[in-house]
Amino acid sequence: MRGPYRVAGHAAGVNGPMSERSPSRRQEAARVVVELRVHGVSGAEAEQILDRPHVYQVAGDRSGGFYRPRPGYPDSTGPGGVVLEAYRWSDLPSGTAVRTLSLVFLLPFMLSNVAIWMRPAGRGSGAGVRVLCRLVALNLTLLYVLAAAGVALDLIAWKCMGSARCLTSRTWLSWLGDRPPGLRLAVLTLLPVSAIVLVWLLGARPGRSYDAFRTPGGEPGGDRLTAVGQWDGAPMVGRLRAIHIAAAFAALALVLLAASAAADPSPVPTVLAALALLVLASCAALLCAPTLLERPAAARTPDGLTAVLRATACGLAVVAVAVVALNRDRWPPSTGLPGYGRIVGWVLLAQMGQLVALAVLALWRRAGHDSRPALLRGFGAPVLAAVAVGLAGALSAEMIYRMAYFLNRRAITARPDDLAAPPPAYKWAIFNFFFTTIAAVLLVAGMTLLSRRDRRRAAAAIVAADFRASPSSAAARKQRVERTIARARFTERLGPLAMAYASLTALGLAASALGLLGLQPSPLAESLLGVPGDFVNFVLTLGSYLIAGVVVALLVGGLLAYRTAEFRRYVGVLWDLGTFWPRAAHPFAPPCYAERAVPELAKRICYLADRHAGVLLTGHSHGSVLLAATVLQLPPRVRRRVALLTYGSPLDRLYARLFPAYLGRDVLYDIGDRIGWRWLNLWRDTDPIGGWIFAANRPGDPPVAGPAGAVDRRLRDPRDVVAPPGDSVPPAIQGHWPCESDERFTEAVRELADRLRRTQPGP
Repeated sequence: MRGPYRVAGHAAGVNGPMSERSPSRRQEAARVVVELRVHGVSGAEAEQILDRPHVYQVAGDRSGGFYRPRPGYPDSTGPGGVVLEAYRWSDLPSGTAVRTLSLVFLLPFMLSNVAIWMRPAGRGSGAGVRVLCRLVALNLTLLYVLAAAGVALDLIAWKCMGSARCLTSRTWLSWLGDRPPGLRLAVLTLLPVSAIVLVWLLGARPGRSYDAFRTPGGEPGGDRLTAVGQWDGAPMVGRLRAIHIAAAFAALALVLLAASAAADPSPVPTVLAALALLVLASCAALLCAPTLLERPAAARTPDGLTAVLRATACGLAVVAVAVVALNRDRWPPSTGLPGYGRIVGWVLLAQMGQLVALAVLALWRRAGHDSRPALLRGFGAPVLAAVAVGLAGALSAEMIYRMAYFLNRRAITARPDDLAAPPPAYKWAIFNFFFTTIAAVLLVAGMTLLSRRDRRRAAAAIVAADFRASPSSAAARKQRVERTIARARFTERLGPLAMAYASLTALGLAASALGLLGLQPSPLAESLLGVPGDFVNFVLTLGSYLIAGVVVALLVGGLLAYRTAEFRRYVGVLWDLGTFWPRAAHPFAPPCYAERAVPELAKRICYLADRHAGVLLTGHSHGSVLLAATVLQLPPRVRRRVALLTYGSPLDRLYARLFPAYLGRDVLYDIGDRIGWRWLNLWRDTDPIGGWIFAANRPGDPPVAGPAGAVDRRLRDPRDVVAPPGDSVPPAIQGHWPCESDERFTEAVRELADRLRRTQPGP
């Protein structure tokens, strides 16, 4: 540990330097097996992980540390005499409340970053999927900048400050109200510039320094999980950050110059606007060259190109502000900032095209590959990208509409020529989010009802086989177990629902073309469908409040996930899973904690393996994923002394199906081969997240050939449906909860520890 809690040794002599031990103690340590436990995304204290009341820290720090039971207390060792040790990493992805809240606002960026890792395994190198994911991420940055510009430049500087009615009783705006439009625009440009600088600082400042833990050697385009925690992505993230900053300032300059060109007949604004478009095209071109972006830190060419591009865009933004401020010509009357609505519409339309292209490319890559049923059928990248785009569009539209409503209570249902009416593209974005959300709810309800019979039938067969001799008085308890198993089996049904939601989002983005034509939802629905305009406006208002509710829920969830351990078990899953993958698409996404956790685990395992008979790695839920990535990075001499016990593991049920190019079946078999198949996986039918990895091994199932068939062991859950002797209630249904206190877990620990001792690997 690097702080005041560091403890130098262990009372049993298993943690001190080898040179300070007697020969007998060295021989004793050589027969000791260390069980290293890694918790899941729910987070837990070290006392809970070790199931011991008194622990102390032996390595690491407050964010990620290794703990052992305090010596001198009874029961300080584990099953079979193993030395217990736990790695607690739950504070790495969360940390402070400010960081947790930043994850809420950066959620679309985080989702777009995860999408790049969900590319399907198949023909081709996958460069096309990476390029399209990065272009989608760039569009999200443009949408963020345009939303900030819409609030400051379109609503406040142009519409409100140009209206005496809006300035009434608003002294904080009236001081600039009688100034020329160009000066108003130039002054209010400070707000979107501040928004750009904010994400710039958030992206440039990681939550913690991971430099000491990096072990460069992987690469983002590889088809292995070793890219997580081994690949040094800092150089590429810096280049992506420069590209996104350049695009942000170029988009802001384009908004200003498009407005100035409507009032200035000279070619200066037009030429500068063309230059801004050239900068945006250059940013997109650099993203289309993955081999250039992903070069190591020693390559100076991409760093120089991105730095020049960023400097050019910043200088162009300064010139654009000066041109607008000095424009004294007569500005033509307009219901909105000239050119702004069309720019927003084109960005949304470009997002739709990118999502369609991403879906087509994913379909081509998955053709003829793994025939196993996948959770998202190989469309994980376009589906998650569509979710990120839909959420970003909804949040941008809601920010515009909240400010419009603040300036004019009738803005949400106003006509285009009314005060503070937002551009039509944002109205269509709210309609898109509202209808896709309602459709998703209806689809979930329909899928639940349609699949209920099959799920209940399968659950009833499992319960009947597990509790054949149960008395009739346990019928109600058996029905509860059946319902739990049926709900757990709904996980496999989520893939089609997500794909349907993504398809509706992409179709909704096509409505941005209607915004480009200046068409409003209310009159269009009334003329084509005969729907009353007031009803359409009601739906629009309802959609706006729905988005506001989502924002409030995210904020409250972020705070409670930081402050309440139990709530983090549910809400914190999103942050922990999203920040597991390195930043390879969006530079403003939260930093990847695996860049520290995986190398730190590997270093600690190597240290323990060199001093003891072996190291038994036990991982629950997402902890098993961290251990899988770690095993792939261990040297051969260490792998011979390692065994693996996973429980509640989503390795195959979720990760291998959502991230097939990085954690497919071939990688899982490779992990087993590397550790000599000293691997056991415990799973329950009541678990909605974890499952078997190679074979279910239910009673009556045909055996699976090879050592992989002996990995999975099913735990009957609950242990019984009647109360055991001496108790008044039957055993609880465990589901996804850890099972360290279960005797079947301790039996697995003893078995793997004995196999490690019998292996007796060479030095």
